[in-house]
Amino acid sequence: MRFIRRNLSLLAFLALAGAAMMGAYVYFSPASGVAEVVAAGSSAGALSAPFVKPVPARPVLQRLIQSPGPIRVGVISGHKGNDSGAVCADGLTEAEVNENIAVRVVSALQARGIAADLLTEFDPRLDGYVATALVSIHADSCDYINDVATGFKIAGSGYTDSSSLSICVEDAYRRATEMSYHANTITPDMADYQAFRRISSGVPAIIIEVGFMNLDRPMLTQQPDRVAGGITDGIWCFLDQIRSGVSYAPQFAIPPDGG
Repeated sequence: MRFIRRNLSLLAFLALAGAAMMGAYVYFSPASGVAEVVAAGSSAGALSAPFVKPVPARPVLQRLIQSPGPIRVGVISGHKGNDSGAVCADGLTEAEVNENIAVRVVSALQARGIAADLLTEFDPRLDGYVATALVSIHADSCDYINDVATGFKIAGSGYTDSSSLSICVEDAYRRATEMSYHANTITPDMADYQAFRRISSGVPAIIIEVGFMNLDRPMLTQQPDRVAGGITDGIWCFLDQIRSGVSYAPQFAIPPDGG
């Protein structure tokens, strides 16, 4: 009793301190299920308490790169399956000239792994046709007009922005054939070409008059691979821009190995 009386103030302090520690422990201990227990001390003979970390619900987001749709090119052989088109005095028809070039373009594209369709003038497949590009191949008059009635011309669809395709084909065709661009004979009907109104909205499309069947006949009939190569190079340029996300500037022609 003498010890207690002599140390009463110390014992009172220890009692108050113990009560305060117990109160703090009860007050700050998390309720069951409120938090995720991520660590806890568990050594023998040691006082331990859990560490807690609130874990709010959060959705898992995954970003995937969207791959472009499959590339497909439509090539119309002008007048095929409908009429002869322009006719020369010796019987050569525009439809023959167009088809001779169109089949070469389609074959060249397919050889490079591009899905390409050879279409006729009023092909039923043109209704709602979906493709990366559409090119209609035609030739100009077989009549002699004057000495400047030579060269090629291109008109883009009046319904869809086809500038990039038109620029690519114009540039590549000029370089391949060394023909001049005969812009002053482009008519409003070319921009309103029937196939442009039938294909799916948003498909870039052009019509190309590959040359006059009079003064340009040697090129069109004797060097069809050269003519077709110019068109193919232009389409390839456009497809290369589509792949790289670049537009409205000619790139380059297909290298000899098709790479």
